[in-house]
Amino acid sequence: MEALGLAEAPRDHPLSYPGAWPEESVLLDGDRLSPLTRLTFPDRVPVLAVGSNACPAQLRHKMRQYEISSPIPLVKAKVAGIDVGVSAHVSGMGYVSASPFRARGFTRELFVTWLDPAQLAAVDASEGVQAPSGAYDRVLLPASDVPVELESGEVLDGAHLYVSRRGVLHDGSGTPRRHPGERPLLAELLAESPRLRELFGSTPEEFCARARGDWDLCVRGTRLFAEEGRTTASGLEKYVGDQQTGSPGSGASLSPPLM
Repeated sequence: MEALGLAEAPRDHPLSYPGAWPEESVLLDGDRLSPLTRLTFPDRVPVLAVGSNACPAQLRHKMRQYEISSPIPLVKAKVAGIDVGVSAHVSGMGYVSASPFRARGFTRELFVTWLDPAQLAAVDASEGVQAPSGAYDRVLLPASDVPVELESGEVLDGAHLYVSRRGVLHDGSGTPRRHPGERPLLAELLAESPRLRELFGSTPEEFCARARGDWDLCVRGTRLFAEEGRTTASGLEKYVGDQQTGSPGSGASLSPPLM
């Protein structure tokens, strides 16, 4: 990973969010990335990554928190009807993270992470799925609504996705704004809101430094997005229910990490 420039995790370097993604489908095995010999894994759960979960270093960071060492396949796919927006919350990791939104008629490349039960439980915990105050729900998207086509041409029967519980930020017109990368995103958000600058400073560097680990401040920032009318629905709310804790292949619940 180091040789490929993929070793930096956004959890350690917030301004690098969403982190570096591989150029091809790969198998993440510890510190190494290897070519895949197949693209589907029937004994695992397919989960679409729209943000840092497609960054091998971020996945490695999350797995190490729970002492999980099993390999993770990351498979490139064309996904119809989904684009990458901005979650309407400030993360205690020090960044404003990505979240999907419904974009009918639009197709983009994303990665499918194929997770075993322990890995799935770890990523669920990192996204706050089991926590009442967590940021995301995990939902199952049927292929009839959101086709996920692998490089082989195979279309999955369905895929899981993490959806922000607080909606997404819009661009000022009510349309979800796309996540351009952390540094330009924070520069835009701070320029648009004097109140946000009061809380987090005037630069992306200040924002990350103040937000990181300060949960009360992050809650205030999240609340400010709503108070200033900067949030909108993702269009994926209809898929949210109790399925994120009872889907086939779901692992046991883990406590969320402190950081």
